[in-house]
Amino acid sequence: MPAGRPGPAAQSARRPPPLLPLLLLCVLGAPRAGSGADTAVISPQDPTLLIGSSLQATCSVHGDTPGATAEGLYWTLNGRRLPPELSRMLNASTMALALANLNGSRQQSGDNLVCHARDGSILAGSCLYVGLPPEKPFNISCWSKNMKDLTCRWTPGAHGETFLHTNYSLKYKLRWYGQDNTCEEYHTVGPHSCHIPKDLALFTPYEIWVEATNRLGSARSDVLTLDILDVVTTDPPPDVHVSRVGGLEDQLSVRWVSPPALKDFLFQAKYQIRYRVEDSVDWKVVDDVSNQTSCRLAGLKPGTVYFVQVRCNPFGIYGSKKAGIWSEWSHPTAASTPRSERPGPGGGACEPRGGEPSSGPVRRELKQFLGWLKKHAYCSNLSFRLYDQWRAWMQKSHKTRNQDEGILSSGRRGAARGPAR
Repeated sequence: MPAGRPGPAAQSARRPPPLLPLLLLCVLGAPRAGSGADTAVISPQDPTLLIGSSLQATCSVHGDTPGATAEGLYWTLNGRRLPPELSRMLNASTMALALANLNGSRQQSGDNLVCHARDGSILAGSCLYVGLPPEKPFNISCWSKNMKDLTCRWTPGAHGETFLHTNYSLKYKLRWYGQDNTCEEYHTVGPHSCHIPKDLALFTPYEIWVEATNRLGSARSDVLTLDILDVVTTDPPPDVHVSRVGGLEDQLSVRWVSPPALKDFLFQAKYQIRYRVEDSVDWKVVDDVSNQTSCRLAGLKPGTVYFVQVRCNPFGIYGSKKAGIWSEWSHPTAASTPRSERPGPGGGACEPRGGEPSSGPVRRELKQFLGWLKKHAYCSNLSFRLYDQWRAWMQKSHKTRNQDEGILSSGRRGAARGPAR
């Protein structure tokens, strides 16, 4: 075998070590040198650079190490061997590396830059941090569940990604006195959120802001000033019941209970209802429920299963002028409308028969009136008695007419068969 050329065993040893141990260097702070001894050192150690920067690094083998030489050294970044043209020997014990236009770190704990001996063993390692300083957090929003706590969330910045571990701290204090406090329960409703569970004062404003810091700098949001009474929300209305309205095939009655957690406080409430048919994902929202705890849904499809939800907006708590914050929707409650007894496809309203010219305009007028009534009276304090009486009469008249038509048809068939006998 020619001198100077490594044998098969040496060629096999050149292969880079497994990726996992390399990735653990920056994550767990593993020893940077192999065999438990510092045989080489990388400089600069653990640098932090802006995206687009260049890096000049060196790997120097200790002179007192037997056979110490830079010849045959090579570099890996995150377990991948770097092209040899990026390296050059400065002297017998030092290998230099030049990287240009660096991209953001692939992991927030830092990229792994490793110097290897000819046989593939790890001589030294360094964590390379490449990223951006944090941007100014914005869009802070907060709410208080039943005036007992405060939860806030925010947007980290216009671009968001810094490629470095960035720490966000929510700070708060009473506006006119008191010291700064730091929220401690993070990620409660998402990655950029924090929960303050107790010890909040009422009837006095708070100042709230977010501070962001990483290896390249820091940023602070604008200060949000709020009163707990102005950002109150509550639990979804409990005990939502949905039931039929007698035999009316296009209506359902919805009843619920006002939020019990606020029963001892002076406040107002408004409600919203939304409903959908069983095989649809599209919800229809009823906005004009006002402060009642019951509502009648009209204009529904006969013989159809509906899912219904209710939510609450407590406002005007102790005279607050703010609009309030909607609660979450209640759990869906299902109910079905009665099947229609009218003939015809889809259970639609019967058209007037020939020979009854006066019935068309009368029915159209009734439809117009009832359309106005449903629009303005449902989910309000107006009475449903007139509409209910008319619907019951209509259903009864349809049944009677259908029975009469059946009798007449039987009589005609009997008369038609008579001569044949």
